[in-house]
Amino acid sequence: MEGMKLYLASGNLNKKREMSEIFPELEVVVPKDEGIDFNHEETGCTFYENSLIKAKALFDIVGCPVVADDSGICVDALGGAPGIYSSRYGGPSFMHGRPDGAKTSQADQNRMLIGQLNEALSSGTETPSNGRDGLYPNGPRSARYICAMVLYMGPGRLYVCQETMEGTIVERPEDQRGENGFGYDPLFYLPKYGKTSAEISPDEKNAISHRGKAARLLQKIANEVLSLS
Repeated sequence: MEGMKLYLASGNLNKKREMSEIFPELEVVVPKDEGIDFNHEETGCTFYENSLIKAKALFDIVGCPVVADDSGICVDALGGAPGIYSSRYGGPSFMHGRPDGAKTSQADQNRMLIGQLNEALSSGTETPSNGRDGLYPNGPRSARYICAMVLYMGPGRLYVCQETMEGTIVERPEDQRGENGFGYDPLFYLPKYGKTSAEISPDEKNAISHRGKAARLLQKIANEVLSLS
């Protein structure tokens, strides 16, 4: 695989950095690197659908195999929200994003998500199918990151892997910790490590993260279908 270019259907430089760490033998390229105007709307209802939409859109431009992912944080007591709307989440009043399309700062997103979970748990309004039936895998503050990753080879030929990283949500905004990672990582607590996702090292995160696990599975597929060694 050494020296091969990997097109990543994203403008997120943090994702590019993570993928470069996972695939150090590849040249990971995002559309902006080659002057490609790419900001495709995510209209799917699942992580998989959104990743496929982005992968196909970039493939139609570059005509080469493309990897795309869609990921987000899912809180059990909130019925899996914010889920696919994680990047657009604007608090309880704007679960799917603000009507004007304005982006809520990550700091505000983190603060509001913690507050929304606390309110749901204290008021007993958590999602019945998850909360009151006792199906939380990691207690009432149970949550997970999900990543669906697609390798798109052309019309009718694609491969997808979906993985998770399990954890919990910290109790208070002031409990957020860590300078590594990005997004909701400072509020996502990993009981096994006794740290948040933003406190563990990049190597540790890539070994257990939703994106790292999905990427390694997809790498095995790529080794086969692209005849790479």
